[in-house]
Amino acid sequence: MQFLKPFKELGYKNVNIAGGKGASLGEMLSAKIPVPDGFVVLSTTFDRFIEETDINIEIDAQLAKVNKDDVNSVDEASRVIQELILKRKMPKDIGDEIMKQFKAQKLDLVAVRSSATAEDSSSASWAGELDSFLMVTEKNLLDCVKRCWASLFTPRAIFYRIEKGMSDIKVSVAVVVQKMVKSEVSGIAFTVHPVTQDKNQMIIEAGYGLGEAIVGGLITPDAYVVDKKSKEIIDINVAEQEIKIVRDSKGLTKESKTAADERESQKLNGKEILELAEICINIERHYKFPCDIEWAREKGKFYIVQSRPITTL
Repeated sequence: MQFLKPFKELGYKNVNIAGGKGASLGEMLSAKIPVPDGFVVLSTTFDRFIEETDINIEIDAQLAKVNKDDVNSVDEASRVIQELILKRKMPKDIGDEIMKQFKAQKLDLVAVRSSATAEDSSSASWAGELDSFLMVTEKNLLDCVKRCWASLFTPRAIFYRIEKGMSDIKVSVAVVVQKMVKSEVSGIAFTVHPVTQDKNQMIIEAGYGLGEAIVGGLITPDAYVVDKKSKEIIDINVAEQEIKIVRDSKGLTKESKTAADERESQKLNGKEILELAEICINIERHYKFPCDIEWAREKGKFYIVQSRPITTL
């Protein structure tokens, strides 16, 4: 049984084994989009883990007890299931294969992200429902993979499954292991303006440091509006940024005060905005649908770390 696949062996048709996130990264890499390299621990590996450790029956039993109108029943099922997963030891052959691939790709620090197999359709997105871990090293890689598996059963993930009518659908989880971009600037881009829904305009949001500050709502980012046809910047809204998320001396993430001379400055200049806009337009052109894109910039180069359909249009 194959436990994982490098991005280059995956594409959008592999959502069933790589999840929406993993399949999309492979697809973009093959389309020559600048994606940080990595690999995916397949959803079938998680399925094998819960069967081999004999917790699959208990997981189903706990989910069957859930009453969506009773928050306590959701919390209890979540607690029991996550505990079951985290306490079981990862089978040696799975752990060995993950570490072998980590070393073969010469990865140092990585981002480890959950990738649900029923995620990121045009009507649903698991964005923010499952866990991600940044600045992960060889030492805690396997633990973070297990924590991603367990996050398939957080209270909000269980609620989301019920809300989207997926209670009777088998949902599994793959895990993306991706080279960590130590971004000086990062953000989100929408290839259709999410407020006006103008398909000829896209909006780029940018902030200093790691993108989790924007995703987590800790800061108000810069917002740049670009006309996709004329490739002109229509509007620039610069936001003051007092804090950012950075890597500390131990390789962990922490909040840090933004330098005084950067606090009120524009995060991307005009040339950089248009360079990023072109990359995002190419992603939309490849997929043929509006995209919600996470990006990062390190040492003068843009990287795309995630792309999914916009579900709010």
